[in-house]
Amino acid sequence: MLRVALTHLILFLLPFFCYALWLWLTKRSQHPDRWAKGPLAWLTVTGLVFVIVGFLVMSTFNRGPEGTDYRPTQMKDGVFVPGGFE
Repeated sequence: MLRVALTHLILFLLPFFCYALWLWLTKRSQHPDRWAKGPLAWLTVTGLVFVIVGFLVMSTFNRGPEGTDYRPTQMKDGVFVPGGFE
């Protein structure tokens, strides 16, 4: 679960990182007041689009083998029995 959360966090922050890198490489600076009007809104929307696409890609490609069912982790007799595909 942590891998999924980190993947989507990175996808969301990717546009912000790219914009900061572009500002650094071009030696431009933006006044903080301008962030509220333009780049911040577009970067947020782009980050959310990346996260949605990431959800779709992960749900498409992270599946178990065909013809099997997922059995979640269970507790039996006080011991955790790992889950998996059966």
